[in-house]
Amino acid sequence: MNVLTIPSRFNGPAGVGNGGYVCGRIAAYVDGPATVTLRRPPPLDTPMEVERDGDGSVRVRHGRTLIGEATPSPAGPLEIPATVSLAEADAAARGARYFADPVFPDCFVCGMNRPPGDGLRIFPGPVKGLALWAAPWTPDRSVADSGGRVRAEVVWAALDCPSGIAAAEAAGLGDGAGWDTAILLGRMTATLAASPAAGDQCQLIAWPAGRDGRKLTAGSALLARDGTVLAAASTVWLTVPRPATAAAVAGAS
Repeated sequence: MNVLTIPSRFNGPAGVGNGGYVCGRIAAYVDGPATVTLRRPPPLDTPMEVERDGDGSVRVRHGRTLIGEATPSPAGPLEIPATVSLAEADAAARGARYFADPVFPDCFVCGMNRPPGDGLRIFPGPVKGLALWAAPWTPDRSVADSGGRVRAEVVWAALDCPSGIAAAEAAGLGDGAGWDTAILLGRMTATLAASPAAGDQCQLIAWPAGRDGRKLTAGSALLARDGTVLAAASTVWLTVPRPATAAAVAGAS
């Protein structure tokens, strides 16, 4: 029996695994590009059973509770609407209104409370003149494999929060009364062409794709310093009341 455990370092909301990181860990059991749907909040430091099906799909359970499932993705490379330079990403960084009142300040990816070398510290903001959000990112050695390349699940994590912030702000969340609504990742499809090395200067970009009731959709991409697309993802986010709790989310249908 395969067992999956999410270490506490890789949280999103308090006490819950970061959605992108968890999706990346589950996707590792699927050959090639994968779509991962989170059905319930992924617990931290808790062994979960991984079930494989003959069609290549995977389910992850905690006891009788279905936490997430993954299927091979037939989707080709995601179309990238534009790219940005490192200078443009630097200029946009921290510009999202989300960071004035962050809903998840301790998140592994976008948490401003996480010190360098611990969290990824990816803080996107809107790019002037483009319908894009962007941020620079230099991966720390602690998220790399033995060959010095960033682990695939960390690339999934890096693609996660920027797309959520872009989707939320484009939908008007955070305006007026502030962040009385949060969003949680429901589904993610990612394609990785290459992983950056620890210490490489990269850019994350993200863009909103639409809204259907509680569901927000977005895309994101990881770029090398020269603009080469290293990885890309499409995401589905679910709105929940703030504060979001571990019991608040159910997966995208």
